[in-house]
Amino acid sequence: MLDFTVQKNPNTGEETISTSLAGKPLLSTPQLNKGTAFSYEERHAFNLLGKLPARIETLEEQVQRCYKQYASYITPLKRNVFLNDLHDTNHVLFYRLLQEHLAEMLPTIYTPIVGTAVKQFSTEFRRPRGLYLSYQEQDAMEEILDNRSNPNIDLIVVTDGEGVLGIGDQGIGGMDIPIAKLMVYTLCGGINPTRTLPILLDVGTNNEELLNDPLYLGWRHPRLKGKEYDDFIEKFVRAVNKKFPHIFLHWEDFGRDNARRNLERYQDKLCTFNDDMQGTGVVTLAALLAAVKVNGQHLKDQRIVVFGGGTAGTGISDQIVDALMREGLSVEEARARFWMLDRPGLLTQDMKDLTPFQQVYARDPAELADWHLAHGHVVTLADVVTHVKPTVLIGCSAVTGAFSEAIIKDLASYQQNPIILPLSNPTERAEATPADLLAWTDGRALLATGSPFDDILFHGVQVRIAQCNNAFVFPGLGLGLITTQAKRLSDDILWAACQALVSCSPALKNPLAPLLPSLNEAREVAKVIALAVAKQVISDGLAGFTPPGDLATYIDNYMWKPHYVPMVRKP
Repeated sequence: MLDFTVQKNPNTGEETISTSLAGKPLLSTPQLNKGTAFSYEERHAFNLLGKLPARIETLEEQVQRCYKQYASYITPLKRNVFLNDLHDTNHVLFYRLLQEHLAEMLPTIYTPIVGTAVKQFSTEFRRPRGLYLSYQEQDAMEEILDNRSNPNIDLIVVTDGEGVLGIGDQGIGGMDIPIAKLMVYTLCGGINPTRTLPILLDVGTNNEELLNDPLYLGWRHPRLKGKEYDDFIEKFVRAVNKKFPHIFLHWEDFGRDNARRNLERYQDKLCTFNDDMQGTGVVTLAALLAAVKVNGQHLKDQRIVVFGGGTAGTGISDQIVDALMREGLSVEEARARFWMLDRPGLLTQDMKDLTPFQQVYARDPAELADWHLAHGHVVTLADVVTHVKPTVLIGCSAVTGAFSEAIIKDLASYQQNPIILPLSNPTERAEATPADLLAWTDGRALLATGSPFDDILFHGVQVRIAQCNNAFVFPGLGLGLITTQAKRLSDDILWAACQALVSCSPALKNPLAPLLPSLNEAREVAKVIALAVAKQVISDGLAGFTPPGDLATYIDNYMWKPHYVPMVRKP
């Protein structure tokens, strides 16, 4: 572990870092490195004289240079590599640069560009980050956790790389996802990066391309399943609980079945969260609630078609069901508002091999008796739109172009302002582009996408497209949970986070505005969500720690800000 201590003056609040590192080891430690911003006194105390150019720069000057370097790279992947190299060099500079250019750079380090980086993980591997817990080394799990760099950990993001974005099983390459996710926690939620830990659970891969790649760095073995897999996860959770009793554990990009099973198995044992299910569900529900309010309607009056019945699609549906029940519907009445499609078409109760969480959304085949189907017995999205006449269309399929012109024009023929949410990412997997959706609905659709899209000039008006980006949810959620040392995450806490995000919707003040804020506002949104979450945690009796004084002030002061802290050398 790194040898450093942060001390805060109780009178002034000013911080000082003391460390025994010096010389090249200090310059090679990104958590402590200041580069050309080390003061003369620090250079003398830490044996840095002559190891740096004589000129002492400010952080602002360093940011200016780095932005020019960033802009000189043409391809998104090259820019991703540059930013990750900077992260490996100097954390404060990295986070200040991105904080000042958040909307521009977030897609480069996070979705959608991180998907490209994941695919090339073994080929582009430069420097290890986080911890790799391999099935082969499971008996050394606690030892591996002790080998972490940062001594004090509040937040772990973990993946097994099976369900990465819309690109599937990426094995050990999935490590880039927890790394990127934690960057967003820091950028938007102010979580101190020295108190976070990314983990990759290497349980094999079923990706034949990776198994046959001589450069692949992971365990060359088919993915574990069944009892072997569950026992490994159990051993991991026990080790984490033992080492970090107040941890917030974030599951990310697990396969469909394992994602839900892991969450349900451990959600009452520690504070744990699955972003693909719960985070996606909360941000989508927030966009939907804002759109329903713009239309002057109620959520319970909507007819909702979900195209894609995997982790994201069912997770979103579950969150909407919870909201419908809060409007007074029974769970059966709430689920009756849904028509869910997956690879076999519309899910019906007579289908075999449906997962338990798909079965609850399956329709009675008798409902289809009078339907005229265009393709025999397969009930397509076009069939559902024609017969159901939905008010809401949600895409979680990763099927490019699934929302065709014919389907959307049919939808728009009976809905004045149809709510259309093509949420798949990366960008090339989107069910439709916003430009097409606006054109096909004469600009009447209320839109939010999963991937970032540029502003659109529509009939002479610049239109910003809202992005259902989980970065609006999990950073503030995590901040509220960590500041209260929440014992677990309840449905009421998720609802509080959703309501807080809805309150930030620009469309509530101007119906022509986007349904969700700009990414440049993500840090302020996180504060609003964190306050609502912390209040709910305390109200639910789930707080392991109740912050003293004004809660909003405490949260704001808790948020880590990228600035250089004076350093002194330990004797």
